[in-house]
Amino acid sequence: MATNRTFTMIKPDAFAAGNAGAITKIIEENGFTIKAMKLTKLSAERAGQFYEIHKERPFYNDLVAYMSSGSIIAMILENENAVESFRTLIGATNPAEAAEGTIRKLFATSIEANAIHGSDSDENAQIEGNFFFSDLEKF
Repeated sequence: MATNRTFTMIKPDAFAAGNAGAITKIIEENGFTIKAMKLTKLSAERAGQFYEIHKERPFYNDLVAYMSSGSIIAMILENENAVESFRTLIGATNPAEAAEGTIRKLFATSIEANAIHGSDSDENAQIEGNFFFSDLEKF
């Protein structure tokens, strides 16, 4: 069953480039309500925990290093069919393949530095949201 909430985070590259405000504005202009938001910096240990699912993949260590390299903004968003709608808004992982007007087309600089994360399923949205916002009653 599709839920109305998803998880996202503005990644270190986009935050460092000063794009967080513009990205947040696009999110809100596309009908998403921000239900929770926080600025934080992941330690290598916490980044490793978040990306544990990729531990055996060859890019894991680089991903952990990148995600712990600077500040991020974690958010829980609400909208109808939130996960699918948000994945459409952010665009393909590779910005060269992302549709015009998507967040990654506008702000990503590479596959690795792709500006924003978006949960890929309702289940992962809940897991990822709870990772950052354990104080919420119910994601």
